[in-house]
Amino acid sequence: MGAGKSTIGRLLAKALSLPFYDSDREIELRTGASIPLIFELEGESGFRDREQQVLASLCEEDGIVLATGGGAILRTENREKFIQHGFVIYLSTSVEHQIARTSRDRNRPLLQTDNPAQVLTELLKIRHPLYQEVADLVIETDERPPKYVVQEIISYLKQCAILQD
Repeated sequence: MGAGKSTIGRLLAKALSLPFYDSDREIELRTGASIPLIFELEGESGFRDREQQVLASLCEEDGIVLATGGGAILRTENREKFIQHGFVIYLSTSVEHQIARTSRDRNRPLLQTDNPAQVLTELLKIRHPLYQEVADLVIETDERPPKYVVQEIISYLKQCAILQD
């Protein structure tokens, strides 16, 4: 959360002239309900079930940029889809920056607590190794403007001959 997935994904898609999808937004569009409402009615498990279905569908698309929710990495099935169907970029950021970027966002159910820093620290302990497991590229986003992160991604993709000049 707060690493810049949606912002950077949108900018990257524009730079590459590709469609952009944000899995959380797709869940909301397909269900007609907000993420907080889904969490309230179905709990995290219900949300993760919906997320898995949407990701399975989106991973079948060719030539897209996909930003996933931070917890999408938790399910083995999602990780397998990411590895099989895409080039995975892990946007890493510190808990301090996550707090700064998410402090006013009420659309993040897991952070509606008295101690969001503790929650983010615990989530990072669980999620970081999983992100590392599937990532083709890891980029630190602390103190970096999104446009520079996008330039770094494009440069790397060209260097690896994934993109042509």
